[in-house]
Amino acid sequence: MGRFGLSLILGATILVALLLLSVLYGSTNVPVSEVFVAVASGLGFSDLNPEPMHRIIFDLRLPRALFAALIGAGLGLVGVVLQTTTRNDLADPFLFGLSSGAAAGAVFVITVTGDVLGIWTLPLAAFSGGIVASGIVLLLVRALHSSAPEKLILAGLAVSFLFAAITNYLIFSGDNRAAHSVIFWMLGGLGLARWETLPLVVIGLALIAGYAMWRSRWLDALLAGDTTAASLGVPVAGLRTGMFLISALSTAAFVSVAGVIGFVGLMVPHIARGLAGPMHRNLLPMAAIIGAVLLTASDIVSRLLLAPQELPVGIVTTSVGSAFVFLLLLGTNQRRG
Repeated sequence: MGRFGLSLILGATILVALLLLSVLYGSTNVPVSEVFVAVASGLGFSDLNPEPMHRIIFDLRLPRALFAALIGAGLGLVGVVLQTTTRNDLADPFLFGLSSGAAAGAVFVITVTGDVLGIWTLPLAAFSGGIVASGIVLLLVRALHSSAPEKLILAGLAVSFLFAAITNYLIFSGDNRAAHSVIFWMLGGLGLARWETLPLVVIGLALIAGYAMWRSRWLDALLAGDTTAASLGVPVAGLRTGMFLISALSTAAFVSVAGVIGFVGLMVPHIARGLAGPMHRNLLPMAAIIGAVLLTASDIVSRLLLAPQELPVGIVTTSVGSAFVFLLLLGTNQRRG
């Protein structure tokens, strides 16, 4: 078994341990035995009436842990795809306006309309905002008659600034009493994790994982440049557009239930390449595992650092991400020196 296999097994083991810790520890710690009883009760395998703690474990902590792992894996995959297709090591979902659009949709609901559709109001609004933002980016690129990576990045930045301005306007012109909810949501959090919205996250992960693995050989060809990839029969423009669209759909699904969680899509591909190499058949599963580990660990820290108060998980990932970028820059500078 090579380095890749050992790294994958180690990562999976760490993830399982973190998932268990996420369920066990919070504002109130619970023993492991209670977790099994709560799961049995929640699945209907026990005739005993569920205690309040059992409902907390099954209805709140367990879906939250699963959301952290699935969304972390998805953001890691999106980061790999975007960095490959744009040939930009700093590309992530936030560079292309995907998260800004989703944030604008969610803030519009929080500050203007309210929960008109119940628990699905916020996810649907955020998802719609992300899709609108990605649609504008694609229209801009189409109007420029070019799918070049630099054009895609510039269009994404323009849309990102546009929706950031819309979001700020909604915050200042809307109900001030909703400001705390808006700030918490924009900094990322897994407080909306419920079994009802789990299918949305699963679909988002399945889209990006399935499409990226299906086109992994084409992604490998892109590493050699557009000209070489085209000579190998890769439809470069179509691949870039398709990957961006799938990334947009997946990111919108993730942001719609977890808010804006920064730096995961930026960090994970770099770490994964160091362990799995640049070829996507190994790189993609490694990125998924690392992303899941990173966000699950960050969520545990966000819940325990100021317990019983909950810290937005985006603050944790951004703090780790900024340190990572500093180290990345220092490492690049030393290699050049």
